[in-house]
Amino acid sequence: MTDEDGAANADDDPDALREDEPDWQLAPDSEEEFAADAETRELLRAVAEDVRGDSGESKQLSAILYRVSDLYDPDEDTSPEEIYLNVRRIMQIKERGGLKRE
Repeated sequence: MTDEDGAANADDDPDALREDEPDWQLAPDSEEEFAADAETRELLRAVAEDVRGDSGESKQLSAILYRVSDLYDPDEDTSPEEIYLNVRRIMQIKERGGLKRE
């Protein structure tokens, strides 16, 4: 859907910024380099395992921590921006009550 000027509506694009969103929700700099760091990666993954429980929230937090640990894994190709946008999308879907299948 577009407005009168032909611009896309934020409602149609889940990653589009809305005027009412504070600046802190902007994606971080995706150009930042993270050196491979096995100690940091393993610590994050250990914490992810510790917090993982039966609740949806603990599973989400665990998944986020594990995803962040990928920044320090030389075999993974990800960025803070990708992680941020992925987590943001998950939270938007959760806030809306899940994926709606038609």
